Amino acid sequence: MCMETQGGTYALVHAVVLLAVSFFVLLATIKNDSKALKTFGYAIAVLLWLSAALVFGKSMASRHCGMGKMHMMGGKECGSMMGKEMMGHKMENLAPAK
Repeated sequence: MCMETQGGTYALVHAVVLLAVSFFVLLATIKNDSKALKTFGYAIAVLLWLSAALVFGKSMASRHCGMGKMHMMGGKECGSMMGKEMMGHKMENLAPAK
């Protein structure tokens, strides 16, 4: 069984943590008077937003592609875990009869 739903949940948690950190970075940036530190704070916040978007986007893209592959390939997307051996079929039984 593929752990696609757990991977999506973990990615969502990581994205939310990154967004929470960016909130506190922006909060500290707004209260700062130095122009250089404000610019640095905004740059860090943007990088955190991009990181959160990449984590979440990559999770959704891999989840979507994984589901499509699993359906198209007959349940063999997870490699050896979902191969014919694990389903109870032996490879020699799949050979054509002579």
